[in-house]
Amino acid sequence: MSATPRPLDSTSAPARGVVARRERLFFGGMAIALLASVVVGFGPTYYFSTVSGTTFELTPALHLHGAAFTTWMVLLVLQTTLVAAGRTDVHRKLGVAGGVLAALMMVLGAYVAITRFRGGLFTPPPAIPVAVLLAVALATVVVFPALLGSALLLRRRTDFHKRLVLIATLELVTAAVARWPGVPPLGPPAFFGLTDLFLVALVVYDFATRGRIHPATLWGGLFLIASQPLRLVIGFSAPWLAFANWVAS
Repeated sequence: MSATPRPLDSTSAPARGVVARRERLFFGGMAIALLASVVVGFGPTYYFSTVSGTTFELTPALHLHGAAFTTWMVLLVLQTTLVAAGRTDVHRKLGVAGGVLAALMMVLGAYVAITRFRGGLFTPPPAIPVAVLLAVALATVVVFPALLGSALLLRRRTDFHKRLVLIATLELVTAAVARWPGVPPLGPPAFFGLTDLFLVALVVYDFATRGRIHPATLWGGLFLIASQPLRLVIGFSAPWLAFANWVAS
């Protein structure tokens, strides 16, 4: 009489293999989706500007900023691919370069935002003062490093690390989402709301695979979402408007 087969233990090698494949598919797919979102948003004015016939002037600073931004998005896809291929050694080495790139992006982002604001080149949505748009843009210099810095501190806890890197990248992708066809006139609520759909996907994935939201998703997501209306509140405040006038002078 044959013995009854034992159920597959969640810590067994086959079970770990299923979990690993599922993680690779989700985070790899999210990285590709974010890259595609950036291409859609910046395609007409940057990637395909010569084809689309845009009159948008691409200054050297914008070219450098765009190249750094694009490199980050490609690096995100490459890093998830390396993990999927088991090349965590290369992943870690590229992570150092990614940290340097992130710092450069923040300097370039602040420079581009301030110089374009001073040059009167911002085009805010209806009912949104241009100074508020400056607050929205400069908030990235705070939100992105905070999330990415947390991801780097927790790099040995891969489940935390990958989620925080993804959420940090959502802060960057908002600028592309704000340029999707039909979205610019809708203003910041649409910019942020559509971006947060990627965060919703991460929450759904956590519940589907873990039965609960992961702490990194919870706290990183709350930090990102809380920062969105906060930058609008700051942008409409009298001290910020005075600061913006000083910057423009």
